[in-house]
Order: sequence, then structure tokens, then C-alpha cells
Amino acid sequence: MTSGFPELWDTRSFGRALDSAFNSVVANWGETLEMVFMPVLRGITGLERGLQFLPWWVVVALFCAATWAAGRKVLPVVLVAALLVLLGLLGVWNEAMATVALMLAATILSVVIGVPLGIVMSRSDRMRGGMLPVLDIMQTMPIFVYLIPFVMLFGPGKIPALLATIVFAIPPVIRLTDLGIRQVDPEIVEASRSFGASPRQQLWTVQVPLAMPTIMAGINQTTMMALSMVVIASMIGAGGLGYQVLQGIQRLEVSRGLIAGLGIVLLAIIFDRIAQSYGRRVQANLHREGN
Repeated sequence: MTSGFPELWDTRSFGRALDSAFNSVVANWGETLEMVFMPVLRGITGLERGLQFLPWWVVVALFCAATWAAGRKVLPVVLVAALLVLLGLLGVWNEAMATVALMLAATILSVVIGVPLGIVMSRSDRMRGGMLPVLDIMQTMPIFVYLIPFVMLFGPGKIPALLATIVFAIPPVIRLTDLGIRQVDPEIVEASRSFGASPRQQLWTVQVPLAMPTIMAGINQTTMMALSMVVIASMIGAGGLGYQVLQGIQRLEVSRGLIAGLGIVLLAIIFDRIAQSYGRRVQANLHREGN
């Protein structure tokens, strides 16, 4: 006879009740939620098809233009162009564009949701105290746990992959937005107040601009975490480079997995360079204004 921890409450009954409640949500709201997210799905699909339809050199030119706009330096532009050409030489161009579409959608939505939440957290200690444990759970909970309810609601496809990616990737931009605003020198904020700035003006003309390097670091981390989800997202029909890695595992093809993995690494370097270039430019502008 084995001894164990005493059963203080019936976990089986709790599990059945939770499953029943979620099944009821799926039955009653599943179709409605699918309709709500249909424009998002069309946007991701349209972006993916657009990137795959454009000639490769046009896509390279667009990325180079974005890199130049971010940093106004030639070296990052040359590096991004070289990495994109290498991505094409690896033979995974279309898969990479599908991954870029999903990652960009997840990153944009994470920033749109996360930056306002970070701003609210920075202005309310009570909300910050409540949000930090939630963010800790979001970052430490196994990703497959998120996939279960999303797949039940929407079925396999891009939408559950997108939502799981957002849940996994959004904590850094929330945390660092909150941190960046809180680290702004109180004397600068007080000086703006003495000149008659309203709280909203203080936020958007003083605190957010000064916190921008930290916020950009959060956006960079969110982008990298979204990209790291591509393999897991491929398990529920997201496609892209992650699906090539998954096929390499299923078929025991080292070359397929290695090439797709290198493609993911190249994309990570490309987006990291663009984000870092913009962050350095913002920091340099702030330094010049401070002097």
C-alpha cells in the first residue's frame, strides 16, 4: 500500500466541471468568436499571399527601406539585404514569408494591446500588483496549455496559433513599458507640470518619449518571443518555417529541420537588427536633445 498526499478536494470533479463549462462556451460562442476573428485571419492570409506574390527583390527592398527608416545607417541595411538573399538561397523563401506574416500580426497586436496596458500599470500601483502575477503565469505556463482552449474554440489554423503566440509574447512589452515610464526622472516630470502640462501631456510629451528606448527593448523581446513560437504554432496548422522543422522531426530528415532552423535564425537576426537600429536612433536623439 502506497502513501501519498491526502486528497483534500476532488480534483476529478473540478476537472469535469471545468471541461463542461468550457465545452458550453465552445458550443454557444464558438461560431461568434470565429466571425469576430475572421477579419484578422483575412489580414494574415492577405499579408502572407502578398509577401509571397511580390518578387523577391521587392520584398528585399521593402525590408531595406524599413531598416534605413529605423536607423538611418547603411551597415544594417546591407546586413539585412544579405540575410534575406541568404534566406532565399536556402530554398525556404515562401515558408519564411508565411512565418513573417504570422509573426508581424502577433507582434503588432501584442504592441497595440501591451503598450496601453503597460502605461496603465505605470500609473496605478494597485493594477501593477495585480498584473505582475498574471504576467508571471503567462510567461511560465507551458505553451501547450494555451493551445488547448484556442484549438477547441477555433479548430486548427492560424487564429489559435496567433492567439497563443500573443499570450506567450506580450508580457515583455507590458513589463518594459511599465518599467520605462516609472524610470523617467521625477524632476523632469515635475518640471513639465510646473510649465502647466496636463497629466496626458506629461505622459505623451515627456514620459513616453523618454521611456522609448526601454519600450523598444520590450518590443524587440516580444518580436523574438513571437518568432520562437513558430515551431509550436506549426503543430496546429500555422504553416511556415515551423512546419518544415516539424516535418524534419516526423520524417527524421536532419537537412530539412536544419535548413528551416537556419531560416528562423536569419529572420530573428533581421528583425533584431531593425529593432535595435530604431532603439539606438531614438536614444541618440534623446541624448542630443538632453544636451
